[in-house]
Amino acid sequence: MLDATIRPILDQVLYYPARFIARRGVKANHITLAGGALGLMAFVAVALGYYQTGLCFILANRLADGLDGAVARSTGATDLGGYLDIVIDFLFYASIPLGFAVAQPDHALASAFLIFTFIGTASSFLAFAVVAAKRGLESEARGRKSFYFLGGLTEGVETLGFLVIICLLPTWFAWLAVIFGLMCLITTATRILMAYDAFNETLEG
Repeated sequence: MLDATIRPILDQVLYYPARFIARRGVKANHITLAGGALGLMAFVAVALGYYQTGLCFILANRLADGLDGAVARSTGATDLGGYLDIVIDFLFYASIPLGFAVAQPDHALASAFLIFTFIGTASSFLAFAVVAAKRGLESEARGRKSFYFLGGLTEGVETLGFLVIICLLPTWFAWLAVIFGLMCLITTATRILMAYDAFNETLEG
């Protein structure tokens, strides 16, 4: 919901750091993979109950996620880069609830529900992007992307905010996971409705 507003600001903030990094030969894919490693460290820290340490790795992962796109725009985006970025992102998002389930098994049900709703947002996003690419549809509302980025109630900014809150308030994880999961279900439902409106073709005769 807030990504379209935050994205232009973030692009301006990361523009010069990205150029500095790119001029030193660092590739966007290198940053993407490093961000994936940071996300894995976030999972390990959360699973061990070190929530504030996990939060630091989460923020570092999100910084890398912003930088890889900025570097790609500076040097030229690639299909492989777009693929790696989205796959690692979704694995990262699912790993944090899993980490909470490992750290506190009594939160496993809430974690499973949250991951289920993440599957809904991810699949509704990717399925729309596939059909949009087939039809040649494009959108730069959230900057230049390798995929068609469909909005919703829970996008990147909202998800990051949620991850920050659960790391700061881990004892509230179950309730917060249910609330955010319901928001994700709303996002999935609205995306399905948007896809129905965009792709529905009435057959005549």
